[in-house]
Amino acid sequence: MRDVYLDNAATTYPKPESVYAAMDHFSRDIGGNPGRSGHHRSLEAGRVVLRARDALAILLGATNPSRVILTKNATEALNLGIKGILSAGGHAVVSCLEHNSVWRPLEALAPQGVTYTAVPCRGDGYIDPAAVGEAITPATKLLIFMHASNVTGILLPVAEIAALGHERGIPLLVDAAQTAGCYPINVEGMRIDLLAFTGHKELLGPQGTGGLYVAEGLEMPPLLEGGTGSNSRDPHQPDFLPDRFEAGTLNGVGLAGLHAGVEFVMGQGLERVREHTLELTERLTCGLGAMPHVTLYGTADAAGRVGIASFNVEGLESSEAASLLDERYGICVRSGLHCAPLAHRALGTLERGTVRASISYLSTPDDVDYLLECVAALKNI
Repeated sequence: MRDVYLDNAATTYPKPESVYAAMDHFSRDIGGNPGRSGHHRSLEAGRVVLRARDALAILLGATNPSRVILTKNATEALNLGIKGILSAGGHAVVSCLEHNSVWRPLEALAPQGVTYTAVPCRGDGYIDPAAVGEAITPATKLLIFMHASNVTGILLPVAEIAALGHERGIPLLVDAAQTAGCYPINVEGMRIDLLAFTGHKELLGPQGTGGLYVAEGLEMPPLLEGGTGSNSRDPHQPDFLPDRFEAGTLNGVGLAGLHAGVEFVMGQGLERVREHTLELTERLTCGLGAMPHVTLYGTADAAGRVGIASFNVEGLESSEAASLLDERYGICVRSGLHCAPLAHRALGTLERGTVRASISYLSTPDDVDYLLECVAALKNI
């Protein structure tokens, strides 16, 4: 039986060999705590962190690398942005497609008087910027939109939404968990105020890494306070970036791997990465869309999505279909709600969920063709 991994929207696998090598090198040959001591191992660990931050800034189009805050994942980054901007009486505008890492922090702030409006999507999953404008009120303090849906892969018009927010003096927080590393992002050119990303998906780094870009002039309180290695005599958290938001020991070994992943992506070139994933996405969605026993969700236009396809098979629960693909054919996909119940409510799949197949730059046409062959065989189950 073959072993085909198509659950890359959850975490990419495999990683480039350079990622494994960088993490092994840090663990075996460096090992120090970045920024906490003056000896050579600590200094070299600090250089690893600086190189990762610099590479991320280049990839994301940020002029000042210190505005790239390193976190353990996109969820922490989103919490930092949401809880840093919204306060009592504040209102947010979000899409109806958001992940629990947006929905749950907003609900947690509700007792403080924070409210939000979820903008509905069209039948194909697209969010109309005009509808965003209509949802803004005088109390709106933050716009929060994912760059691409983790359920359908649909790309949202974040540049247009950013422009809309700037007209009204409202910052935009973008969840780029599914796009950073596989789709061009220029935070300054797109006028994005806050951008959350994770390292273990299309940046091809390890789990436990991520970050938040914070635009110049945007002030927020930290989510955590603690050791930074700087101004240790002061009882207050430093007021300069990145130290203000990076309390505690950073994941040095993970950031070594993340730097290698980012370098791999930049070495391939985002245009080449996008071209490859677009080709596979079209192959995947066209193949699934042509099967009469399969329901494919979201736009049929591959150019309007990243490498994610959610579908259901007639006569099978999403969990049953995913289990059959794994147990009979060795294909790893995900089933259920994908931590995004708002999106499933909008799609009408809240009770059933969907099967989600997702590719990465390291996926192959053969992987996609094998999945299509096996999904076709499910018709006879």
